[in-house]
Amino acid sequence: MEEYGVIPDVIDTVPPNVLEVNYGSYEVKLGNELTPTQVKDPPTRINYPVEDNALYTLCMTDPDAPSRQNPKFREWHHWLVVNIPGSEVDKGEVMSQYIGSGPPKGTGLHRYIFVVYKQPGHLNPTEKRLSNNSGQHRGNFKIRDFAKKYNLGQPVAGNFYQAQWDDYVPKLYEQLSN
Repeated sequence: MEEYGVIPDVIDTVPPNVLEVNYGSYEVKLGNELTPTQVKDPPTRINYPVEDNALYTLCMTDPDAPSRQNPKFREWHHWLVVNIPGSEVDKGEVMSQYIGSGPPKGTGLHRYIFVVYKQPGHLNPTEKRLSNNSGQHRGNFKIRDFAKKYNLGQPVAGNFYQAQWDDYVPKLYEQLSN
């Protein structure tokens, strides 16, 4: 994560656990490249070590919007789920519905970072809930600031992949303009 600049761009320390993330047969492997087509739908499997009766927050964020050279929208968050019982993400409270990778054409590789935080208790976030048919209110989000606001501490697990434009991206942009 340090080699790819995830630290300090998104988080301050390397999480103690690697978050397991799979999109069907495609696995997120600490910086491997996946295509927007491969990650257009939410992950089929997410796994991380959990403590009994604990709640967790999961975030997927892109610090390279609109490009790594000009990250004026750092971070653009793609997914935010809170109050996850253990690692049962589908039972958590969705704050921002999943949106796959959509790097603009010609902007090169973008980093897509997944982080999981153990919550100190049940959260009642004041942030607006976001659907997956609009990109509004997703730019300039900082998971570090969200974690600080809700006393989440440092992430307990993390992982990331990289992606660049492919021919699925225009379809995603069409979805976001509905």
